[in-house]
Amino acid sequence: MPNLIPLASTHLDSVWQIESTAHTHPWKRSMIDDLASRGAMHFAFEDDEQLVGYFYAQNIVGEVTLLNVAVAPEKQGQGIGTQLIESFIELCESQNVESIWLEVRDSNKKAQALYLNAGFNEVDRRRNYYPTATGREDAIIMSYLCL
Repeated sequence: MPNLIPLASTHLDSVWQIESTAHTHPWKRSMIDDLASRGAMHFAFEDDEQLVGYFYAQNIVGEVTLLNVAVAPEKQGQGIGTQLIESFIELCESQNVESIWLEVRDSNKKAQALYLNAGFNEVDRRRNYYPTATGREDAIIMSYLCL
């Protein structure tokens, strides 16, 4: 079963490989490499010592923003995304976080379903927020209230 461990510099090449293949608009490498950002809460998801997913989050005074999350494309569809999000929520709750926030592309229906199934709620929308190959699309803002 995969487990969460803090992201370290030794993970960054693997994270970059996943990032550049899993997202239509990946982060810049410099953002991936920044492990010491304000409120950093960045974790790798490993299975048999292989990085299969990760997330970058920011914890500011008990409010966490999920900034980036991905599962290796060859591991998608195997329940790893669900395990990763559940582990992320458990980590937040263990740190007495009050709420979790995220944005997801309107076109990313699989991710929206994943978040809704995990207990997130859609709370708002940012119109024309994300770039696409043909223009722009909305960002769906979702939240999760921790126990």
